[in-house]
Amino acid sequence: MTKADLVDRVTAATGLTKRDVAVIVDRFIEAVGKSLTEGRHIEIRGFGSFKVKTRRARIARNPRTGATVEVPEKVVPYFKVSKELKRLVEDANPVPDDDVQPRHHPPGASPPG
Repeated sequence: MTKADLVDRVTAATGLTKRDVAVIVDRFIEAVGKSLTEGRHIEIRGFGSFKVKTRRARIARNPRTGATVEVPEKVVPYFKVSKELKRLVEDANPVPDDDVQPRHHPPGASPPG
């Protein structure tokens, strides 16, 4: 779904004008972005939470040359879906039992159960 699709859906559901809904959606996105740039956490109950996480500096490899590259520490936005939304999506899109893939477990870790 694009921002335009979201505007169309909200317009249809509320009877507000497209222009008004577009302004509301833009202001919402700006408010989320501003809060994250200030390092603040945003929680929308029933939907999820936005926060900023710091990724540690690390050593990586250039896949083309194999050369070692230092990747500096960086700050990234992060979204964690709420349990309610996760359950809603799972219930709407059930996975048949024969399509379930085993989970990958890190070396040395035993699977749950």
